[in-house]
Amino acid sequence: MIVVHVEAGTHLYGGAVQVLQLLRGLRAMGTPGDRHILVCPAGSAIAAAAQDIAAKVYAIPMSGDADIRMRARVRRVLRAEHADLVHVHSRRGADIWAGLAAKREAVPAILSRRVDNPEKRWLVKFKYGLYRRVITISQGIRQVLIEQAGVAQEKIVCVPSAVDTERFQPAAAAEQRAWFVREFGLREGELAVGMLAQFIERKGHRVLIEALPSVLQRAPNTRILLFGQGPLAEEMRRLCAERGLSERVLFAGFRTDMEKILPSLDLVVHPALMEGLGVSLLEAAACAVPIIASDAGGMPEIVRDGITGRLIPPGDKQALGSAMIELLSNADLRRRCGAAGRQLVEAEFSLPAMVAGNYRVYQEVLGTATTRSAANPAVKVHT
Repeated sequence: MIVVHVEAGTHLYGGAVQVLQLLRGLRAMGTPGDRHILVCPAGSAIAAAAQDIAAKVYAIPMSGDADIRMRARVRRVLRAEHADLVHVHSRRGADIWAGLAAKREAVPAILSRRVDNPEKRWLVKFKYGLYRRVITISQGIRQVLIEQAGVAQEKIVCVPSAVDTERFQPAAAAEQRAWFVREFGLREGELAVGMLAQFIERKGHRVLIEALPSVLQRAPNTRILLFGQGPLAEEMRRLCAERGLSERVLFAGFRTDMEKILPSLDLVVHPALMEGLGVSLLEAAACAVPIIASDAGGMPEIVRDGITGRLIPPGDKQALGSAMIELLSNADLRRRCGAAGRQLVEAEFSLPAMVAGNYRVYQEVLGTATTRSAANPAVKVHT
């Protein structure tokens, strides 16, 4: 089969990382006659990262919902590659324009849904009508599509996101913690709390910052590390300064070496107001780090309250503060929750299961259909 994958993200955030892992796993399967081709934005991080993974990479202009020309660009790829199937992995206009391109070329299409935020009702029927299947990365998103968007249950398949448990592992040596302390200027023995998220409103940075004064009163030997970038970063810096927190909160930026950093964190917090699943939570759990997250979206599928961490009501700074104090003051509880998180990830969020789940959907949509053309093994980037 020839599958054209469409990913519109420009940075290697959670969704794009999942696409790379899927492509890598599909390549490793080595199924004769299969070719997996990536269409992504010109100049994007995934365009460079996928060159040795996808059979071919088309790096094309993609400028969001209003980019009507995206349809024609994707159509040209589908014709050139004689595509059997289109798998759209993100929104940012791709969910509409790539879906329309597939419909115009009479190529069956699948859409991955990674977020649980509501959509305009008038758009729902039209958009999901373009796709044979919708793959959700969590049961929480599946329920949103059924209950709020009215998508037929039989059209939805849940294939959870996955984490590379070989790359993300619990800390194995004291040297790793020593590097971490030096890298971020921590005092020896200081507890490190991390949050890994884009600086956008729904991720809940504001909730964390508002909770910190009470937390630091009870657990003063704590440093907060905020990893990520985004439009609200400077506003959050100002908010920390206003609350007198600048010395306790470090804005650590976007990092590509989280597998080195996560195992040395004592706690991860993610007070997002909504979240499809949360790849950063999977990575933290794989590193045996306890997690506090909101009881919303797909987060409870990773954070089992009292088992792998704590769940709090979305937006509740008092509950977040209480949960942080509880875990920061109890090292045994942190160890138990971390170990349970690692076990959960190994059991339910493995890469082989994610790859196999997506591939089964391809087979179901195509039935026993054969490919439309012979394979061309060249690896290129088309701009």
